[in-house]
Amino acid sequence: MKKVYAAFILSFLFAPVFAQEPIKTDSVKALNEIVVSASRIPEDIIKSPISIEYLDKKSIRNSAQSSYFDALENVKGLQVMTSSLGFKVYNSRGFANPTNVRFVQLVDGIDNQAPHIGAAIASTLTPTDLDIEHVEVILGSASALWGLNALNGMVNLYSLSPFDKEGLSYEQKNGFNHLNSLNATPKFFNESSMRYAKVINPKWAFKANLFYLNGYDWISDNQTDLNPNGNSSLKLFGLDNPAIDPINSYGNESSNRRTLTLNGKRYSVARTGYYEKEIADFGISNFKADASIYFRPTAKSELVYTFRYGLVNNLYQRTNRFRLEDYRISQNSIQYKDNTFQVRSYFTTENTGNSYNIRSMAENIDGAFKSDDVWFSDFTKSFNTSVVNGTSEVAALKQARLDADKNRPQPKTEEFDSLIEKLRKINNWDVGAALQVRTWMFHTDGQADLTKEILGTFREKTNIQLLAGFDYRNYWVYPDGNYFINPTDEDKNISYKKTGMFLQATKHMWSEKLKLVSSIRVDKNQYFIPQVNYRLAGVFSNSPQLNLRVSYQNGYRFPSLFEAFSNVNSGGVKRVGGLRIMSNGIFENSYFKTAVDAFQAAVTSAVNTQGLSVNEAIKLNASLLKKNDYTYIQPEKVHSFEAGYKGYFLEKRLSVDVDFYYNRYRNFMAQVEVNIPKSQNPDSIAIYLNNRNTQSRYRLWTNSKATVHTYGSSMSVKYRFYKSFQLLGNVSYATLQRKDAGDGLEEAFNTPKWISIIALQNPDIVRNFGFSVSYKFQDKYIWQSSLATGEVPAFHSLDFQLSYRVPKAKLSFKLASTNTLNHYYYNFLAGPSIGGFYYVAITYN
Repeated sequence: MKKVYAAFILSFLFAPVFAQEPIKTDSVKALNEIVVSASRIPEDIIKSPISIEYLDKKSIRNSAQSSYFDALENVKGLQVMTSSLGFKVYNSRGFANPTNVRFVQLVDGIDNQAPHIGAAIASTLTPTDLDIEHVEVILGSASALWGLNALNGMVNLYSLSPFDKEGLSYEQKNGFNHLNSLNATPKFFNESSMRYAKVINPKWAFKANLFYLNGYDWISDNQTDLNPNGNSSLKLFGLDNPAIDPINSYGNESSNRRTLTLNGKRYSVARTGYYEKEIADFGISNFKADASIYFRPTAKSELVYTFRYGLVNNLYQRTNRFRLEDYRISQNSIQYKDNTFQVRSYFTTENTGNSYNIRSMAENIDGAFKSDDVWFSDFTKSFNTSVVNGTSEVAALKQARLDADKNRPQPKTEEFDSLIEKLRKINNWDVGAALQVRTWMFHTDGQADLTKEILGTFREKTNIQLLAGFDYRNYWVYPDGNYFINPTDEDKNISYKKTGMFLQATKHMWSEKLKLVSSIRVDKNQYFIPQVNYRLAGVFSNSPQLNLRVSYQNGYRFPSLFEAFSNVNSGGVKRVGGLRIMSNGIFENSYFKTAVDAFQAAVTSAVNTQGLSVNEAIKLNASLLKKNDYTYIQPEKVHSFEAGYKGYFLEKRLSVDVDFYYNRYRNFMAQVEVNIPKSQNPDSIAIYLNNRNTQSRYRLWTNSKATVHTYGSSMSVKYRFYKSFQLLGNVSYATLQRKDAGDGLEEAFNTPKWISIIALQNPDIVRNFGFSVSYKFQDKYIWQSSLATGEVPAFHSLDFQLSYRVPKAKLSFKLASTNTLNHYYYNFLAGPSIGGFYYVAITYN
């Protein structure tokens, strides 16, 4: 495989040798791209002090992906996690998860996160394809300057100004998916979007966008057993294992299992559960709208008010899988900027509507049919009856399940559907499944170029530019009694706020060939001491062929609302936020679940294989129980070193961009599972921890004690040749180097070592006809999460698009497909199987 990658890279480096026809200098467009996100001020991308990627409208048009949001997966160094056809999550440089609170998403500098999780609900509040101007992606930490929990990276989406483009635009996309699917017949996809912008006069303009998407989602149906050794001491495996736990089946997890003594042996037995495809609604839709008013008091100043609204029906993954139903999020924002100052304020509201937890739905459909006590009692009676009648062990276990499940609600029946409707309205995951969260977020920030007008003489004398800024953010959440509670005043909303400020100095030297950048940032959260972050960077630009960058910075993130304040009961396990006000006393009196599980397994094995009594086995193995030694949550931190090179060659027909990074993480926020015996008498603790009914179970947010080291590199090459042909490619490498005192709690790396993309495109191969074809490879890797752990297989994907423009009619047509060969794959465990997606798009511009 490494030889393949070496050949892949060398083919780009030597491709110019084989070019048949030189390109005239005057026909080459400048490749210089102006970015803002890297330093908060406009700068040539080639002089950016950190790794930043740029995606313009031309790149988006040439992509086979159905939207610019999907086209981001072609960016160097970016990993994609697909929770749903309409829900993609991005990450860079490791430690990925499908709710990525370490990767920030901005729209025109405005955070469009869902407040209750601290991450964006995919593209719910983003601009439409018709309104996107360009995209900037920071690879690696950006929190030293932005202070937005951007530990792993940030994407900033820039929309079109009506002053730059006015008039009416309309786009219609239609297509289908689920070709040759095992779980669905081919399904229709529809997407419509419209933009209207008008310049009223040189001072006033407005724009409005409407968007609607509907289709049928990809289906999660991974039936790999997560508990294959649940009855290994009895040699029961596969379908014979009465504690089987398929990945996308729910209601048969650890909390739905009991250890039963049957015929003198101890068996681990799980309730039957339901598959996700039997419970979830896979219809998806997304309606979003936005409107903006622009006012320019002077030629160099602008005031913008924007309203955005999103309504989503979709599938989504966190610790469990969720169905988002009538999920609503809206945002009001106002921004002012001129040559010196910039200030913005925005207010986001979120309501999860009729959403529900798919796992809790499955558990409580089972629970509504029979309580656990009754079900396990019926299972035991049937097994004993079968054994007395001479039935074999395996047959008796299967018959016991059939008898215990008799008259159990069956999917796609009126009884089953009525249970779903009932449970989705019950806001208690021990007996229902509703996700009923209402949150609000207010944010204001500003910055000033101190040396532009305020300290102009200072800049003239020192050639140093000073940029200063501040921000303030406050979250409010309505305590619903299930997902969130207010631990100090149950009648009031929870408030969670932070404030910060930064100062950045930039100095140009050696006739603008060397740029030095230094920034320092201080942030204060009401529950933590101030956090100080800094960045030191240098860029040497001697010529288009030689541009070197190097930086050292640290980053941080405070706990999200959920990590700080959650208080969820689910399947007999309470998930509790890591702040002391939420979990006071639990840390100190609990025992590790892993130790309790090992203790119980050892007791079972001793009874089954050594013939000991239960009490004798408990005494023999009590030393396996370990007290929890973790404590209350603290901010997470990273120290990052980065070096990079960017160069243009052959009259800017060839560009090369390479980066290398080394990261050191501390205080990873993670969850520890613990059990508390319902007795603190030292003589009875082991007895209580051997019985599920005499202990309380918790999952607590805390910090790993490990220091984790990672490194990686990525490279992209673009080569234009023979008229308008362009060959593009990138390859990324990421690895977990080591863990110092690794304790198993650190966030899983969840990143493939290799991701590569190669593409050939020509937007004008013959008059008004264009095409692109791209190939993507993602290496196999280990995925670890509380929902599922195992190997994600490698996959290959081929994308294709053909386009045609009719300039006089202002029309363009695109025929495209992603995963054209329809080889189904999934890119993380418990996620959906992704097949071919085929569509046609018609755009009036």
